[in-house]
Amino acid sequence: MTEAISFEEPWARIDKFDPPAIFDTLREERPLAKMVYPDGHAGWIVSSYDLVREVLSDPRFSHSCEVGHFPVTHQGQVIPTHPLIPGMFIHMDPPEHTRYRKLLTGEFTVRRTSRLIPRAEAVAAEQIEVMRAKGAPADLVHDFAKPLVLRMLGELVGLPYAERDRYVPAVTLLHDAEADPAEAAEAYGQAQAYFDEVIERRRKQPEDDLISSLVNEDLTLEELRNIVTLLLFAGYETTEGALCVGTFALLHHQDQLAKLRAEPAKLDAAIEELLRYITVNQYHTYRTALEDLKLDGELIKKGDTVTVSLPAANRDPAKFGCPAELDIERDTSGHVAFGFGIHQCLGQNLARIELRAGFTALLRAFPGLRLAVPADEVPLRLKGSVFSVEKLPLAW
Repeated sequence: MTEAISFEEPWARIDKFDPPAIFDTLREERPLAKMVYPDGHAGWIVSSYDLVREVLSDPRFSHSCEVGHFPVTHQGQVIPTHPLIPGMFIHMDPPEHTRYRKLLTGEFTVRRTSRLIPRAEAVAAEQIEVMRAKGAPADLVHDFAKPLVLRMLGELVGLPYAERDRYVPAVTLLHDAEADPAEAAEAYGQAQAYFDEVIERRRKQPEDDLISSLVNEDLTLEELRNIVTLLLFAGYETTEGALCVGTFALLHHQDQLAKLRAEPAKLDAAIEELLRYITVNQYHTYRTALEDLKLDGELIKKGDTVTVSLPAANRDPAKFGCPAELDIERDTSGHVAFGFGIHQCLGQNLARIELRAGFTALLRAFPGLRLAVPADEVPLRLKGSVFSVEKLPLAW
């Protein structure tokens, strides 16, 4: 296998838990493989754990949207390179990335996010009651996971849950690779206008949230708006997806669920294993070479884009023995579900708190929790940047 693969091949996920099988072949035969991008760019894709971490930690690779080639289409369209968007620091390099991220880092430390644990537990308990009131079958996605994650994230950032209809459609549509572009653009514009309203409210009447603290920084309205957008888009469907697919995986692997029920103290380790096993961030992690360099014996030329597969890296047998198996007693230290390097997920500590509260509440409330439909009938969200399920009907 020396010919370039199409970007569509590693995008062709069909399984409820496993990444496309092509990654197993690539990782064994050529972990750095040539790949043709949607815009015709002749770039690369990486599938091994060590190479993924090498690319993500090498400052000679840029994450700038000014030079990178997007590895998938979005809503049927090729995504072109474009100028930096003020505040959208996920696609920036230092020093711009450093300046923006520094404004937020303190709010997402283990110590700062730990104060949210009681609130997360309370919100999870409230959503359990919503499920009880609805009765079986209940949909974990809409009755539990989405509200839990959005309520927690909204309170931290400063986006009222009661007004979610003004901003959630933008997230849903823009994460959907097959949504109507015009509909997505309209929803995005409405969300941006709403964020401007909230920012103005906080200028006049601050509250205990991130927007209120950021309005005191030397930021333009455009920068503020885009930081809020980034926090919402990066933190909502990712954690919701991990909670839903993680629950699905536990219910599908009854032996692992039984171990966890027998020893609840294993939950933190189980969460890390679930994050490794399902790795919902699946397509959009890429870097572009700022100079000619060698990687795995190959010459990567300046301007070459290298896509890294986080799901493939987390299934590398050289790092994790029997990686296709879910094993909550596994040593998962070093998994890359949250990325690696300077762009590693800022909100991972919050995500872990939400996952811990969610799994704990579900397992305590419903000793007989089970799927209400056969596993192969659970509808999957395959094509978006975040892998998840459309719905997860549960009974108890």
